Amino acid sequence: MKKNFGTAGAGMLAAAFLFCAPRGADKFIKVYFPDGRSVTAELAVTEAERARGLMFRERIAPDQGMLFLMPGEDYHAFWMKNTLIPLDILWLDEDRRIVHIERDVPPCSGDPCPSYAPSRPGSFVLELGAGGADRYGLKLFDRLDFVLPNPPR
Repeated sequence: MKKNFGTAGAGMLAAAFLFCAPRGADKFIKVYFPDGRSVTAELAVTEAERARGLMFRERIAPDQGMLFLMPGEDYHAFWMKNTLIPLDILWLDEDRRIVHIERDVPPCSGDPCPSYAPSRPGSFVLELGAGGADRYGLKLFDRLDFVLPNPPR
């Protein structure tokens, strides 16, 4: 679902994950919302994982999502090519605050697929099933909490 990647200064944390992508159970983390509720998010760390995203999946449960670790804070654009389900896309800055929300983004029905880009740069992108942002009462500048697994040494 990723269309293009920004190239501005990669953060040290993101860089560590790019070289040491987590495996197995470390591919899923809890993302906590301001009201204490959470979703289990699959991590998209490598360029290939970010490019594939949620493509070809027929459903996503209300308590699930995908968290993209981007290679630095930038205006990372996404698209819905080969994505079968509508999504909410939330861009987070390096402090994990929501800087942009695209709600109910439909699957792409034909080429060329439109791109969705944030109005402010982000370091992380969280995708939820359509309606997730409203279901969890998420709004701009809310801070989300999550702990990334330690890369192997």
